[in-house]
Amino acid sequence: MAQWKPLDEMSILGKHYPRVDGPAKVSGRAKYTHDMAPTNCLFAYLVSSPHAAATVERFDTKEAESLPGVVMVLTDLHRSGNIAYAGEPVAAVAATSPDAARYAATKVRVRYQKKRAAVDLDAAMEDGAPRVLSGRENIFPPRERGEGNEADVEQAFASSKAEVRAEYRTQVQTHSCLETHGSLVQWGDDDTVTIWDSTQGVHSVRFQIARMLEIPQNKIRVICDYMGGGFGSKLQPGWYTVHAARISRETKMPVRLMLDREQESMIAGNRPDSLQKIRIGADDAGKLTAFTAETYCTAGPSPGGNIAHPFVYEVPVWRHRHRQVVTNAGPARAFRAPGHPQACFAMDCALDELAHELGMDPLEMRLLNDPNPTRQQQWKLGAERIGWERRSLKPGQTSSPDDPTKKRGFGCAASVWAVPGRGTAAQITLYPDGGVEIRCGTQDIGTGTRTIVAAIVAEELGLRVEDVRPLIGDTEYPMSVGSGGSMTMPSVAPAIKNTAEKARARILELAAERLGVEADAITLADRAATADGGGRVDWKTLCSLLGAEPQTFHGEWVQGLSSAGVAGCQFADVEVDTLTGRIHVRKVVAMGDCGLVLDRLTTESQINGGVIQGLSWALYEDRLMDAQSGRQINPGFETYKIAGALEMPEIEVIMIDEPERGVLGIGEPPSVPTAAAIANAVFNATGVRMRQLPLTPDRVLMALEA
Repeated sequence: MAQWKPLDEMSILGKHYPRVDGPAKVSGRAKYTHDMAPTNCLFAYLVSSPHAAATVERFDTKEAESLPGVVMVLTDLHRSGNIAYAGEPVAAVAATSPDAARYAATKVRVRYQKKRAAVDLDAAMEDGAPRVLSGRENIFPPRERGEGNEADVEQAFASSKAEVRAEYRTQVQTHSCLETHGSLVQWGDDDTVTIWDSTQGVHSVRFQIARMLEIPQNKIRVICDYMGGGFGSKLQPGWYTVHAARISRETKMPVRLMLDREQESMIAGNRPDSLQKIRIGADDAGKLTAFTAETYCTAGPSPGGNIAHPFVYEVPVWRHRHRQVVTNAGPARAFRAPGHPQACFAMDCALDELAHELGMDPLEMRLLNDPNPTRQQQWKLGAERIGWERRSLKPGQTSSPDDPTKKRGFGCAASVWAVPGRGTAAQITLYPDGGVEIRCGTQDIGTGTRTIVAAIVAEELGLRVEDVRPLIGDTEYPMSVGSGGSMTMPSVAPAIKNTAEKARARILELAAERLGVEADAITLADRAATADGGGRVDWKTLCSLLGAEPQTFHGEWVQGLSSAGVAGCQFADVEVDTLTGRIHVRKVVAMGDCGLVLDRLTTESQINGGVIQGLSWALYEDRLMDAQSGRQINPGFETYKIAGALEMPEIEVIMIDEPERGVLGIGEPPSVPTAAAIANAVFNATGVRMRQLPLTPDRVLMALEA
């Protein structure tokens, strides 16, 4: 079975090294889809429905079409004419400038027949609520899972020493990508289509756009050189790409269609909310005995979303009944560890409540009920780093020495993710002058994929990272999976290594022939081949022996170089101002289960980013909907609060190295436990249990008052 070199034999991997595209990004040379606008480009803008539920009756486009710069107006974007959420596109305008397109969109007159709408979970679940989907109830039939039947569960609860019944809620979180969703499309004279897309999967965009436009895949090329954030919402193409392509086909001009910030907030995806009714029991030693969960979530006007119960901890008997609810609100898309942050918030908070009922240290309870050996190490080390011994077992007892109105507390929570790597291909080309290119159809969503691709090749061939030219983000390159689900590196890294090994084998053959020794007696390092008994050939000389033409080697994903099943946990140290209700997170210790760390710098960045996103969800982010109009009332960075620099705590990242497990994906797990750890710390600080996110000052004050 394929395997990586031991860490102590690696010169690059496992260490800190900077990104190869860092200079391009900080200098502005890196071009994102949003930056691209050829000289003859048309700019398209979507006309969105102002109503959450309506029927489109007719259009009047005469005024819009008569405006200077307007080239085309599409009014058949919505074939059924039934509007399911505010912001849903109904028309598109193409003009010679962004301002002209945006202004013309305001002059497209649309006559609607308004309907009653149910814009949030509670409204959609009420008796007599308007139906979001014709002929279907808003609450879909339940999905049930479990170990043991209802009688087994009730018997286990009856024998429990302590039991907690509680209801937990989490809010809708919008993706808020820094670069909005969108595409630049050029339809060629030969009916080929080139799409520059802000996407997490160039190959998936090609596949789905081919189906949507009913053209062969070999007529489509998709490029994503750089992109400004995705978090799962850019794993599939949007209809905006199709509309841009249709306009380009008609006009034979490049067409750029990027969502504006309001559209991004309302239609480009979100993390579903949740309502979770939890019941959990334990014996007198703190061992869990039974668990039940009745959960609801909404992914907007189509069924979707799940809650990953029972979360992490070992329970002998359990039942989970989950219902999906449809609403007249923007649709959900995959969002960093789908279903896990919601489940973690309810489960880890309920576990803390249960420990409190038993008069037990919640950390000890976790150690007793967590079967994962990696996390057993993490709990102990993380507790040491956060200063868990300072935690008062009796909540609300620890005040700031300078101000008794400020209460301090500590909390913890767990994370897990289990998506494996899978089929990816790559090709490497060695040039006679020593140049090296590696091609793979993966894409870098900002996590450093381009850098790591180059580093793996450099490690295998004994080169420097800057000696390798990584070419990614293009369907002209070998097939790769989408960059999501923490599967990027578990999928890509084995394929790159396998491909580089084939080039290495050829170079060793040439070196052995030149030095007169066996290939296994040669080491590739420091840009040269060195024989054990002496003799050295530099890299350029070796490549010159390839002949006059470049040589290309093909490789693919192989088993043994990556694995699945990522464990993690986090600890939070918070201070709560009981006069203002403000929660200040002082420190987060984030334990990462990293397998073989490919680049410590980018891995630390990934974990930091997950903590920041989890903190922002815990304390600030909340999509607010107006029940009357059905519109989001905070669709932008001015009103949709996201944690900024002033809200950042100290974040200590601790990586558990287990290189024998190969490469693991670290993108998802760090965003899972942060909110639960903070909520548990707030309880420890104040003695008040907060069961609804976000933990805003008004909610803190109301809870303290109650």
